Amino acid sequence: MKIILLEDVKSLGKKGEIVNVSDGYARNFVLPKKLGLEATGKNLNDLKLQKANEEKVAKQILDEAKELATKVEAGKVEVKIKVGEGGRTFGSVSTKEIAIAVKEQMGYDIDKKKIQLKDAIKTLGTHMVPVKLHQKVTAELKVIVTEE
Repeated sequence: MKIILLEDVKSLGKKGEIVNVSDGYARNFVLPKKLGLEATGKNLNDLKLQKANEEKVAKQILDEAKELATKVEAGKVEVKIKVGEGGRTFGSVSTKEIAIAVKEQMGYDIDKKKIQLKDAIKTLGTHMVPVKLHQKVTAELKVIVTEE
């Protein structure tokens, strides 16, 4: 019997795949636990429509991320930090502070987890910070650190 999987099943396959299983396994395990549907014409058509819709939504999200990346790369963010004698800084600029500055100065809501700092910024000047907006889209944000 052909089954369309509704969830990932360890020994069978991933969600959305069409697999061949024995009739007893399908009737006694897969169908009662709602792990899959019988692969009838209607169910196959529904699966095709669902996959097309998911691809359309994924493409739209990718396009939005690319558009946001161009806007982020075109702008810059200024962050102030306390500085003592000899130009030594007190503390550092973290991803949280950069995310707040982006929201205040550019108007974009970027999650601090998407800002990829290798180390916290501890020096004054201009720094290029990578921001991962999507799995396939990474933008470079210009962060200018000045003294308070």
